[in-house]
Amino acid sequence: MSPAGRHWQFGQVEVWLLPHTPGTRGEPQAREVLAGVFDTTPEALPLTRDERSRPWLIGELAHYGTGWSHSGGHLLVALGEGARLGVDLERQRPRKQMREVIRRFFHPGEIAWLDALDDSGCEHWFFRVWCAKEALLKAHGHGISFGLEKLRFAPDAAGALQLVWCDPGLGDATRWHLYEWQATEDFRAALAWYPL
Repeated sequence: MSPAGRHWQFGQVEVWLLPHTPGTRGEPQAREVLAGVFDTTPEALPLTRDERSRPWLIGELAHYGTGWSHSGGHLLVALGEGARLGVDLERQRPRKQMREVIRRFFHPGEIAWLDALDDSGCEHWFFRVWCAKEALLKAHGHGISFGLEKLRFAPDAAGALQLVWCDPGLGDATRWHLYEWQATEDFRAALAWYPL
């Protein structure tokens, strides 16, 4: 059963974008989505959280990865077989301290690239890079506390964002899969997954 809302398929990962009530937790609604996929009830879904609050499917569904992100009035839920994954959803809006955030938290290679851009170009790439970093670090399990500077993204010749380097603690950079897209007019989305 597919939930109502927008739906994407990225390789072996499915992603749903659903309306969400701002200020409420995402897990109850994510449980409903996932329970519908597995034809069970939200209460019976074998979902737990680790010490860092990362969600995991366990038991007979342990070979599936899942994650969700909510922002504004939207919830993004992802599910993939044989994938450790993370998703992020960010509202695109002007950020007064954007360049300061980049200089303080990003990888030196990203800082050099983004500093060379005009404000419009920098803002465009800032949101894409930030969203990709959040998705990958959620997939890893530590979130941004692991360090935004411990991974480096850059655009390829076609303008697609690529992970070009990461700290060995994040695994092999060449094995990470990244998908990023405009989920709505105002929201950027990213999915990062690593094969189990």
